[in-house]
Amino acid sequence: MLALLFPGQGAQSDGFLHRLPQHRTVRDTLEEASQVLGIDVLTLDSADALRSTVAVQIGLTVAGVAFTRALADEQLMPEISAGLSVGAYAAAVSCGAVHFGDALKMVRKRAELMETAYPSGHGLAAVSGLTEHQLETLAAQHADVDTGNRRVYVGNVNAPRQIVMAGANDALDTFIERALAAGARKAVRLAVSVPSHCELLAHATDELVAYAQEVPFHAPQSIYIGNRGGRPLYKAQAIRDDLATNMRYTVRWFDALTVMQEMGAHVLIEAPPGQVLTDIVRENCPDTTALAASAFSFDKLVATARRRLGMDGL
Repeated sequence: MLALLFPGQGAQSDGFLHRLPQHRTVRDTLEEASQVLGIDVLTLDSADALRSTVAVQIGLTVAGVAFTRALADEQLMPEISAGLSVGAYAAAVSCGAVHFGDALKMVRKRAELMETAYPSGHGLAAVSGLTEHQLETLAAQHADVDTGNRRVYVGNVNAPRQIVMAGANDALDTFIERALAAGARKAVRLAVSVPSHCELLAHATDELVAYAQEVPFHAPQSIYIGNRGGRPLYKAQAIRDDLATNMRYTVRWFDALTVMQEMGAHVLIEAPPGQVLTDIVRENCPDTTALAASAFSFDKLVATARRRLGMDGL
């Protein structure tokens, strides 16, 4: 069974849209996105453009959908789609729950709300080597000493000991020191300028929920795995709610990965541009084939996936 994984903000790199496969469906998708948004989307991946949350989130959505369509043109269609944070929008398009144009507009709205709420001074930090419970305890101790906007929150549970924290820059910098002193193997800031997946985005979430009520959603044609619960969602409204609210709540990515394994996914492909999700699979699910599209030529990726899926000769 094939599953597609779509990375979230932080996976971007300069020129990532220009490095997408030279494939007819990719060119068509870039043109479609440009028409929907009224901009040339290939201007969104420069170093200057990527300072904008709006540019990054739109770019990642375009890259994910373009890659999905290129795979489909090669008869590689996923039974399961899952995306981390904004990656969930490409996953929802992949499984047929929302049209690409509507997803793009909703992503733009989401990113604008996030950027307006926190134009600077906030972000994320990844901590490896401590559990969610240990980090929650440290965060509570941190809040007892430093109140107000110096509080930090658990944003993503990517693996049992790979957690992303959200908050203000100074709070995160101090918290990194606490985490390392408490035994964390690694603690670093991420290339994200907003405090994703925590209560700091409650008001922005309320606005996006209201916006999303006017966006047409459909029952998925294949399996969609949600962010908040890490479980499969089968109804249009459930997927709408998951997308509209995921910036406020902790992303349960490891739960999503676990349920994909339980449902039979044994080949997982990560859409461009990153390979963080691939590394998580390889570290935690050694019996599963994990392939990062960014690490292969497109032809080699297709051939490898087909072989691992037992499609040779079809």
